[in-house]
Amino acid sequence: MRKSITNEIVGRAVPTDWPQIVALLKSVELPIDGLEEHLETTLVLRTGNEIIGCAALELYDRFALLHSVAVAKAYQGKSMGQDLTKACLDLARECGVKQIYLLTEIAGEFFPRFGFRPIGRADVPAAVQESVEFTSACPASALVMMLPLEQEPVS
Repeated sequence: MRKSITNEIVGRAVPTDWPQIVALLKSVELPIDGLEEHLETTLVLRTGNEIIGCAALELYDRFALLHSVAVAKAYQGKSMGQDLTKACLDLARECGVKQIYLLTEIAGEFFPRFGFRPIGRADVPAAVQESVEFTSACPASALVMMLPLEQEPVS
């Protein structure tokens, strides 16, 4: 998956991207716990050799957890977070995911534009609830959202 967004390229992360991903997530105060184990389903947004955005999927059979959607502060406000989210949703569809979940403390207004809706923690499949994101990275007060992926991509 290589998708051009003006002069930026969205593609899958590789192990050598890890230090830049960590630096990006720390710069926007998002947790990194558990992410390295899901690097193969992490997307990065590059400009040249610099990673300026990322979004990750954790796959659990027909379910996925979307997290670590981040854009470097200097590039925020340019729809890059939307582009990364759409690319992650496309990847989830390619992987046969039927429902995608997320936790957020600060982006509850961002994700509904893609069709995500709030749900209760108890409505999340057990495998997803056992993820690092659910068990320790995000507080119990975080908003839980879900998107069924049977429908066509949001444009």
